[in-house]
Amino acid sequence: MVHDGEMTELAEQVAIITGGGQGIGQRIAIALAGAGAAVVVTGRTAATLASTVAMVAEMGGRAMAVTADVAKAADCHRMVAETMAAYGRLDILVNNAGIAGVTKSTLDMSEEEWQEVIDIDLTGPWLCTKAALPTMIAAGRGSILNISSAAGRTGYPMRSPYAAAKWGLIGLTQTWAREWGSAGIRCNCICPGAIEGERIERVIRARAESLGISYEQTKAGFVVNSSLGRMATEDEVASVALMLCSGAGQGMTGQTLNVDCGTNMN
Repeated sequence: MVHDGEMTELAEQVAIITGGGQGIGQRIAIALAGAGAAVVVTGRTAATLASTVAMVAEMGGRAMAVTADVAKAADCHRMVAETMAAYGRLDILVNNAGIAGVTKSTLDMSEEEWQEVIDIDLTGPWLCTKAALPTMIAAGRGSILNISSAAGRTGYPMRSPYAAAKWGLIGLTQTWAREWGSAGIRCNCICPGAIEGERIERVIRARAESLGISYEQTKAGFVVNSSLGRMATEDEVASVALMLCSGAGQGMTGQTLNVDCGTNMN
């Protein structure tokens, strides 16, 4: 939950949050802004980005929107350039943008359906990070946060490109932590489990239809192994994101934390 009080924890810092117009990305943007950071939210839909900017402004924070597609290198470089033009620094990059993709077996999936997910969910974070790194290296500091998934911890039948991309993000997290730690740059990762909200409802309905079972039976399967007996919330993910990006996480890099109400303990 976003805390009240003085917004000083990330005072003067600047954060880019990809996919910041809705869902987890929006809540992370609000959490970082609530701690004093200026936030730049990016995504492909201007209207949703505008809603996040308005929410941050209402709480007295600083925010701007940059319409960008993370699968396009030029957009990623423009995103960083516009951030630097507006705020003169970049301290935090949250690679959150992603798509669920289709729910199909490998045999039924087209190459185009595979590639779309890989382009956005895996190549996108790589392109964003490549665009942000020169600025962070020059400053001698930076925090990169990748948003993976429970599907990055275990196989996910009917969602092969999504699982492959999310496993890949954990590998990139550890690689970037080792590559750029000497430059003062940290890189960590969060694996949200099933998260309450509209997106998981769409995933459940698509999975139920694909497997030919009921919505209720499918939904029950998403929490059957949860130690707390429920799904996590977007704000719970955002709280962990704030910790990893703030002074509380200064000694952490190359780490992947699960926020899934105790579903996966590895």
